[in-house]
Amino acid sequence: MKHKWKTFDFTLVFTPLVLAAFGIVMIYSASMVTAVINGLPPHYFMQRQSITFLLGLCGFVFACFFQYRFYQKFIKIIVVGLILLLVAVLLFGQDIKGNQAWLRIGGFQFQPAEFVKLGLVMYLASVYSKKQQYINDFKTGVLPPLVLTCLMLGLIVLQPDLGTAAIVFLIACSVIFSSGIKLKHLLLLIVSGLVVIGLAFGNMINEERLSRFTGAYQPFSDPQDSGYQLIQSYVAIGTGGWTGEGLGQGVQKLGYLTEPYNDFIMAVIAEELGYIGILIVIGLLATIVLRGLYISKICEDSFGSMLAIGISSMVGIQTFINLGAISGVLPITGVPLPFVSYGGSSLLIMMFSMGVLNNIARTVKAKQIYHNKTSLKTEKGHVSHSN
Repeated sequence: MKHKWKTFDFTLVFTPLVLAAFGIVMIYSASMVTAVINGLPPHYFMQRQSITFLLGLCGFVFACFFQYRFYQKFIKIIVVGLILLLVAVLLFGQDIKGNQAWLRIGGFQFQPAEFVKLGLVMYLASVYSKKQQYINDFKTGVLPPLVLTCLMLGLIVLQPDLGTAAIVFLIACSVIFSSGIKLKHLLLLIVSGLVVIGLAFGNMINEERLSRFTGAYQPFSDPQDSGYQLIQSYVAIGTGGWTGEGLGQGVQKLGYLTEPYNDFIMAVIAEELGYIGILIVIGLLATIVLRGLYISKICEDSFGSMLAIGISSMVGIQTFINLGAISGVLPITGVPLPFVSYGGSSLLIMMFSMGVLNNIARTVKAKQIYHNKTSLKTEKGHVSHSN
């Protein structure tokens, strides 16, 4: 039992748990007024996130102990299941804010595209780890897995959820890059993907989606409509200063920011906890990303290494896009801040992903411990023989 605990990467245990717990506190602070305005108990959103956190914790513990290599045996089932879910969304999904991205089964509502992020990482890592001998051959080593990748991306674009599609595309690129693909092949894929996403955006462009760009880069040209949310975010960030107004003392959440507990929760953190609060959250998220990349480096198994890179990229890319949206660097896409923003599907998949990453780290550490013990016994045997 002691041996098992020694293999845990406690950085990857405590960091996501601290972020998720902190997120629950901030969701309560950011959502209680909105909940009351909508005739709900003040703790409504916090309670729902807490329940999701407990479910995510179960998934985290399971993934910590479930040997990550076994996912390769179920990869076909995982891919088929994800495609069926994405098709089901288009046929039976709920339309929320112009995106048909949600499925309701019984009393549960979830977003299948969130599960595609991890599922696609597993699929690409599994396939490309088996194609290492001919990874430089574009037609044989690189192209075949991209057919299913494009199918999943296409189904997400049709929802239409271009923000999630862009994230999935970037995550896929990170895994493909880590496979050892030639740089010219990677550039070809990136350019082709951007062209396809650009054409899709052009065909689906409407006044609402166009307003996201004008709202991001010219917010003061329409301060009461397309630029309103970003301007309120600026006010929140600017008001907080270094130390903030104090937990629960923010003003922008009182009907100014729309759904402040969701993708703009960092603006509330900035106002109430200041730049120090922002730096701590970013630091914790960066710790997860860097730790994951380190694990991918020391993992000798190509599947585990690519899986670790994909999970780290998922956290890093989503964080970058969320922070870019609240600061006006990128258009507003509704991408949640990992572990912190309100959202059951996102929190569940992030917690499970951390469990998978921890299992990779545990496997690497267990191998190192075994190697050290074997080396020690060998050295002792040589000493005894010499004597």
